[in-house]
Amino acid sequence: MTTDLNILASKFRECAKLAGIVVPEISIVLEKILAPQNKLSSLPKGCFAVYVFFWNGQCLKVGKVGQNSQARFKSQHYRPSSSSSNLAKSILAYKNEIGLSDLTEETVGDWIKENTDRVNFVLDAQLGVPVLTLLEVFLQCALRPRFEGFASQMSQ
Repeated sequence: MTTDLNILASKFRECAKLAGIVVPEISIVLEKILAPQNKLSSLPKGCFAVYVFFWNGQCLKVGKVGQNSQARFKSQHYRPSSSSSNLAKSILAYKNEIGLSDLTEETVGDWIKENTDRVNFVLDAQLGVPVLTLLEVFLQCALRPRFEGFASQMSQ
């Protein structure tokens, strides 16, 4: 992970300020989980989050979760069949292009846990969904994730 995430959080607060929203520094908590991801925390009560996956210095995925999205926060990105769009499914779809041709539906989740770093930007839910959405889009613009959305939406 080569990006200074504290600087990104600070720049996001500046961005929100341009929209007339004050995001106190204490309203964003950075949770860095370096590979191997042995222990994934739960989304704290009363919080939203934007999560980011990194591999070999590249951002793979940026996504957001609301207060009632524990499964999305903790497990869906590690199991390709768990949702219509997730990191595991994206990696499998492009595994040959990124040099991971040996991965399968059974092994991709463990590979993600063993090889990717994850950062959670945990937000106070009182900031509201528009601030959550702004943070997700801000990080997508700043980090240029390899996988974003559905395959049909990706331009890569």
